[in-house]
Amino acid sequence: MRGADRRRLLADAAIGVLADAGVRGLTHRAVDAAAGLPAGTTSAYLRTRQALLTALVRRLVELDQGELQVMGEQVAVRSAAELAEGIALLTGRRLTGEGRRRSLARYACAVESVRDPELREILVPRENAGRAAVRAFIAGQGVADPDGRTTTLLACVDGLVFDRLVGGGSVGVDEIEGLVAAALRPSGGAAG
Repeated sequence: MRGADRRRLLADAAIGVLADAGVRGLTHRAVDAAAGLPAGTTSAYLRTRQALLTALVRRLVELDQGELQVMGEQVAVRSAAELAEGIALLTGRRLTGEGRRRSLARYACAVESVRDPELREILVPRENAGRAAVRAFIAGQGVADPDGRTTTLLACVDGLVFDRLVGGGSVGVDEIEGLVAAALRPSGGAAG
């Protein structure tokens, strides 16, 4: 196995360890075990805890960006209802299966990034087809500041995912429809 493949395997295993055992459980030995590799393998490739966290966060961002790119390319957004449905699909993925594990790891890394500028820089939201599709739809509705509205909408969705990860449950389409309606509301906030 090439070095890059081994690092990817270790980063994937680290995501799982972080999701399952939390920040305190993220050790080189735990990653070795999760990856099914001999003891010492992780420390040979990622010598320090910082190197392990950095590799994990880079892989998380790579996986998230890939998912958002594909969704943005595959989900048509021609109406507010379609936008809400697309976001509901994403939140469902983020709250179940491997998506849930990645979400748990992502939020743990976000907390760590408060004290770590390198991690914070890696976690900065990036452009992808999903974000671009949301912004294009909002802009197409003639809303002022589509960039700001997109950022706010996606931050609110992220907050709902976090809330349900912590408290349990799923995100209802009606909740997302409310957020989309707020994002499309004319400036001044007056309800019509």
